[in-house]
Amino acid sequence: MAVYITQIHLVDGFQHEHIARVRWQDTQNSTQTGEASRQEMVDWINGGGQAYVSQGGHTVAVGVVNANPPYIRTHADGIWTDNLLALPQF
Repeated sequence: MAVYITQIHLVDGFQHEHIARVRWQDTQNSTQTGEASRQEMVDWINGGGQAYVSQGGHTVAVGVVNANPPYIRTHADGIWTDNLLALPQF
């Protein structure tokens, strides 16, 4: 299964490291939605799941940054990007 991350929840800051939760939507079935913690999304992606951000007709993959603790960030054309931070917050 692949998902689009549609919203982010930041705690104690405004950078990728501060994304505490995300809301997502299944890429094949838009009625299937959910919410996950940062660690749940990291584990899911590391386990083979795929996550994307879709904005303005462009789709960008979400990857895991190897930090302590690990966090998620969009990755396009070999470059870490800020697409997640442009999403609506909840």
